[in-house]
Amino acid sequence: MFKFIKQYAEKMDHAQVYPMISLVIFFLFFVVLLAYVKKMSKTHSSELANIPFTEKEESTNIL
Repeated sequence: MFKFIKQYAEKMDHAQVYPMISLVIFFLFFVVLLAYVKKMSKTHSSELANIPFTEKEESTNIL
């Protein structure tokens, strides 16, 4: 897939290095994010999922 994109970008008249760099950064960001989510423990993900509920409960207790 990357080879296809690279060949397509080379055929463009004003192909620069910057579009390829931005594509690589964009792709790597989501690959790293996916790896982080896959390695995350179930307890940590459930804590993150319950953040809106716990903050709401704490704010009502303060008032």
